[in-house]
Amino acid sequence: MPTGREDIRRLMIAINRVDELYYQTLRTRGIKENAFVLFYAIADGKAYSQKRICQEWAIPRTTLNTIVQEYLRKGYLCLASTGGKEKEILLTEAGKAFAQALLAPIFAAEERAMAPFRKTSLVEEMEGFAEALREEFANMEPPTERT
Repeated sequence: MPTGREDIRRLMIAINRVDELYYQTLRTRGIKENAFVLFYAIADGKAYSQKRICQEWAIPRTTLNTIVQEYLRKGYLCLASTGGKEKEILLTEAGKAFAQALLAPIFAAEERAMAPFRKTSLVEEMEGFAEALREEFANMEPPTERT
């Protein structure tokens, strides 16, 4: 039976393999990873602030802002004021068509790959692991200075 350390190592390798699969797929589709993440994040048609996308998807704000500006110029995005400093990002009609063409085959592949695991608690367990790891990392002692 694997130890906890071995299980974590296998999980980390699996996560890296998933990342590599997305990276390779995106390369063949001609879109940068962070641009893909932006469209993936807003594909449900809801409005999201840059701040929220940065927090949920771990993209540096300056990187996301650069991508947003690029796709604003292309006419795929628009910004809506929320009354405060933050603006929400929305897809234009051209952006919806672009996102559909980009994401539909990826979403379909994800659904087929996930199908055998839908009857398990895989997603809930991964969410629980992520939260537990966040808490553990938050409670770690800072590293001691090395001389």
